[in-house]
Amino acid sequence: MKKAISMLVLLIMVFVTACSKTAPGDNTGSNAESANNGKDAYKVVLLIPGTLGDKSFFDAANRGLTKVKEELGAETKVIEMGADQTKWEPTFNDVASQDWDVIISGGSQITELMNATAERYADKKFINYDTDMNEVASNVYAVSYATNEVSFLAGAVSALVSTSTDMPQANPDKKIGFVGGMDIPGINAFLVGYIEGAKYVVPDIKVAISYAGDFANPGKGKELSLLQYRSGVDMIFNVAGGTGLGVFDAAKDQKKYAVGVDSDQSAMMQGTDQEKADLILTSAIKKIDEVIFKAVKEAKEGKLATGSLDVVGLEQNGVGLAENDVYKSLPEKIRTQIEDLKKKLASGEIKVSNAMGMDTAKIEELRRSVKP
Repeated sequence: MKKAISMLVLLIMVFVTACSKTAPGDNTGSNAESANNGKDAYKVVLLIPGTLGDKSFFDAANRGLTKVKEELGAETKVIEMGADQTKWEPTFNDVASQDWDVIISGGSQITELMNATAERYADKKFINYDTDMNEVASNVYAVSYATNEVSFLAGAVSALVSTSTDMPQANPDKKIGFVGGMDIPGINAFLVGYIEGAKYVVPDIKVAISYAGDFANPGKGKELSLLQYRSGVDMIFNVAGGTGLGVFDAAKDQKKYAVGVDSDQSAMMQGTDQEKADLILTSAIKKIDEVIFKAVKEAKEGKLATGSLDVVGLEQNGVGLAENDVYKSLPEKIRTQIEDLKKKLASGEIKVSNAMGMDTAKIEELRRSVKP
């Protein structure tokens, strides 16, 4: 009898325990909910072909990833691959073999590598947030920016500031500057727009042009900029990544003006170096952070269009000038002229040449036409 009762109690305990377990597909239990969240979390990784801290291109991409994490609830990670390109391919392969849903990187220098990796991992989505190459793998979303358009505006601002009697650091010389990271199509797209915008408002403007041959050498950027400022240039457009931070060092040293690139570089200096921030009158912005956020959101929703290059300009709100408090302190006459140019560019009334489709000899001819 006792043995029968013991067996009955055991059967009841087994039955109760079985009923208390969460059935497959039932996420009401706390442990099951935690496991499900881990399984369903959308995983996004950003590979930086360099390092963060450039206050420009890479930092803008990182801001986009932060927004992805905060607003989409994704699991995110940033990997700084450094400047040694021999390390990029193993990193791409390692990351692609893991369980990331979206792999993000940017720059024409990584485009071929990304496409090759994407072809081997067809189940992944890749985002190239900035490239000028038309070759795009079928599972890659690639973006190019109409930098010639926003650089046209930057050139117009620079020429107008340089010739304004209301700007205390401007001199009588009609001479502005440009410091690029390398003499390559992506950088010359900025240059061509800059020259055309400057000449549109001041036809006889001169432009001093220097290439650092490096995107991570602020010392070289400062050296080249000091030479330009001391030659009579009063405004330099920085298109040199981390090297361009040296442009701002030189601007502070010489009490001259500068234009930032990719991000609102004046805003990024606020609170750390106010004097520099006040000398960066505007920046030619690629809205990289917004592009990354939009692309990841669409990928998560299954709506991302991959396999072709998407070009975004002023009309698509993909580029624009930084119109912060420093910019708003410019003479109203200058800001009014820039507003008029923005409308004409967006409507297509003004067409800007694009270095990406321009013969090298023609680019050289344009450079010579504004040589001081």
